[in-house]
Amino acid sequence: MKVVKLEDIIGTDQEIKGGNWTSRRLILKKDNMGYSVHDTIIKAGTETHIWYKNHLEAVYCIEGDGEVETLSDNKIHPISANTLYALDEHDEHLLRANTDMRMVCVFNPPITGQEVHNEEGVYELVEED
Repeated sequence: MKVVKLEDIIGTDQEIKGGNWTSRRLILKKDNMGYSVHDTIIKAGTETHIWYKNHLEAVYCIEGDGEVETLSDNKIHPISANTLYALDEHDEHLLRANTDMRMVCVFNPPITGQEVHNEEGVYELVEED
């Protein structure tokens, strides 16, 4: 069994700051679960372009509010606490935060923890050393 406390992740190499967001990576590829789990804060008043070409992601908002705009159809999806959205078609999207948003994110395939968004908003597939 694995038990992870957020307080043990904060300030380590598993806490990644990406400008508009901070991702605390709780479960990673090395944990051999078949997915990764992140506790992510999206900063209020920001817009982040994201396009997970290589991953599927489910996101559960536990605090704050904002919206996701899917770029294939320009549809806007309001997001608030207790709302889950799943990017089940590698959806290119914009994530906008009206307030600080706290999200629990699950990725398949799992990430290694080294990934950051490239210029297209993509996490490249990273092989662990």
